[in-house]
Amino acid sequence: MNAETQREEELFDAARILPDPAARAALLDRGCNGNVALRGRIEALLTASDEAESFFAESRTVMTLPGAALQFSASVMSPPETGRANQPGEEPIGALIGRYKLLEKIGEGGCGVVYMAEQQEPVRRRVALKIIKLGMETKSVVARFEAERQALAMMDHPNIARVFDAGATDRGPPYFVMELVRGVKITEYCEKNRLDVRQRLDLFIQSCHAIQHAHQKGIIHGDIKPSNIMVALHDGVPVPKVIDFGISKATEARLTDEVLFTANAQLIGTPAYMSPEQVEMGGLDIDTRSDIYSLGVLLYELMTGKTPFDSKELSKVGLDEMRRTLREKEPPRPSARLHALSVGDLEKTAASRQVEPARLVSLLRGDLDWIVMKALEKDRGRRYETANGLALDVQRHLSNEPVVARPSGWRYRFQKLVRRNRVVFAAGGAVALALVIGMSLSTWLFLREREARQRAVAAEQQQVRLRHEAEVREKITQAALLVSQEKFTEADRLLSEISFAQPTVEGAAVLRAIAEWHAVQSRWKPAADRLMLLIGVNQLDGWDVSTLDYLRCGPVLIELGDSSGYDRFREEAISRFTKTPSPATDRIVKICLLLPADRKLLAALNPFAESTTKNFMEADAGGDVFQAAWLSVSLALWEYRAGNYAKAAEWCRRCLAYPEPNAPRTATARVILAMSYQRLGRGEEALGELGKGREIVENKFKSRVGTPVQGFWFDWIFARILLRESVGVVESTPMSGDPTGVAAAISR
Repeated sequence: MNAETQREEELFDAARILPDPAARAALLDRGCNGNVALRGRIEALLTASDEAESFFAESRTVMTLPGAALQFSASVMSPPETGRANQPGEEPIGALIGRYKLLEKIGEGGCGVVYMAEQQEPVRRRVALKIIKLGMETKSVVARFEAERQALAMMDHPNIARVFDAGATDRGPPYFVMELVRGVKITEYCEKNRLDVRQRLDLFIQSCHAIQHAHQKGIIHGDIKPSNIMVALHDGVPVPKVIDFGISKATEARLTDEVLFTANAQLIGTPAYMSPEQVEMGGLDIDTRSDIYSLGVLLYELMTGKTPFDSKELSKVGLDEMRRTLREKEPPRPSARLHALSVGDLEKTAASRQVEPARLVSLLRGDLDWIVMKALEKDRGRRYETANGLALDVQRHLSNEPVVARPSGWRYRFQKLVRRNRVVFAAGGAVALALVIGMSLSTWLFLREREARQRAVAAEQQQVRLRHEAEVREKITQAALLVSQEKFTEADRLLSEISFAQPTVEGAAVLRAIAEWHAVQSRWKPAADRLMLLIGVNQLDGWDVSTLDYLRCGPVLIELGDSSGYDRFREEAISRFTKTPSPATDRIVKICLLLPADRKLLAALNPFAESTTKNFMEADAGGDVFQAAWLSVSLALWEYRAGNYAKAAEWCRRCLAYPEPNAPRTATARVILAMSYQRLGRGEEALGELGKGREIVENKFKSRVGTPVQGFWFDWIFARILLRESVGVVESTPMSGDPTGVAAAISR
């Protein structure tokens, strides 16, 4: 791209986001600098995009199908017209793109089109296919398109839309295929169903967990708002789904080689939900706390029906005034915002939340006011550090526990007052200082010695506690740096000096990395020590991370030979996840049945097995082959331990029948099937399945154990443990005396 073309593209990108025609004209006057031809070309482009602005610009539209909705980026969008001829740059309905047949265009923006498509193989299912229009493949558009695909592909969370595939059409433009999200935006769902405050907060907490998962993957969403959080019913239960990472940013690694901002610092996002640092467009880097601010705006809207700053008003005042408002103006507290509404509007808002107006104001005053305003702090250092931290504070409110976002102390409020009135306080301060010094000297003699000693002791204890916490944080940070440099021995030595007294996300991440380093090298004792410590400090992690930690810990305890420790471990796992249910019930079933279980343990696991069966039916009906296959393994192991060998064999065969095989999963299914056949008196078939499972495990343990593509290391250890049991059941020979040498091969 030559300099003239790049200049034209940057001016067009900067001008099209300005809502004020006068501001747009002033920008073109400065940018074109008298170049009539250049200005003519840009104005022609702006005219053509008046009805359909950028594919990833500041607002997005939800296109709703019968029973389904798919959201995608578009500033201004025309509703799809059925039966009309294809516009230039679009794919014809019925065309095949790869293995996807286009069924219907469900929306478009200035730069791209989204179709509902049907995947032809290996399974038939409905998907959403997003593609850039022919002729719109500018560097910035392709970069944002690639960033969205990469961001979604990195994540695996039930509350985040998944990416299935990607590629390029025969005519060149790239496309990617993602989950077809069925539902409506979160605010519309809450209003339509008249959800009360608690129900709205429950949906918000799930949304926070999804954003936390993205942050743990190093992704900032950058445009959190109601139309990017869709809610659909799963068996009558509302489930929020976060979509559209179109302007996301990687915090730890770049998503694409192209930049996401133009040289003119193009503003990308939705103003009413943007953090002060987003609109600043200066040297301040954007981090995960920007998403915390946007979550605060969303919570504000869920509670009051209004955003802190009205979107229409922001669009009218111009870019500079909008930025000043978001940077400097403090929004009213949610309860104060409700108080300012007219009587009719307040009654309507309260009725949609199934509560009286006075009661609604009372519900928001206090905890919820504090939580929202902490998330909306202009100084990001005063916001919640993580999305989980925000979710936990909301949960504390629901549990009638003290919240972290209590009102700041008088010192902080006094500092703000001084900053607003510097001259007055400078003059009055001199007089006040003299008075304070005189009063202090005159009253000091009246202070009792015991009170002075108590204050000194309390201050010293506080300093000791703060120093200790600072030392722990510093050592955790140092250990994390050593892990990132693969200096695991030094990091492990440093961790041994730390006494973990409270839950910590950063500490859990370091413990997890070091435990896995020990485990893949078969150092079971230090691996078990680190993992047992890990499951005590991972209380701030979401269910997807914490349940995986239990999958890591169980096999290590068995490999260590600590059977009593494993029994205590699985009882603790059941107790923890019974109190805080999670979608990953199959993981709890699987890890608790790695060794035989008595009737008491099976009874305690029965609710988890029922939930796993329900999750399997949803995954199988929805065409989620990967999830359905793993759920089948857990259910097969459950039925085998319960003595239902025919049902266990049926679940194993279901697992093996799914496409897209996974090696450790296949090996596990075959050894369980072998044991089930043996119990059913089908000895020859049992030997055949045992041989197939044995071959997979033997081949794997000749090389490095476990990758995310074909099973984590604990998946393979899991398969190896069950293979040992299967050999004993089918061949009726202890592995230590195996004449074929299989036991030695798989114990390496």
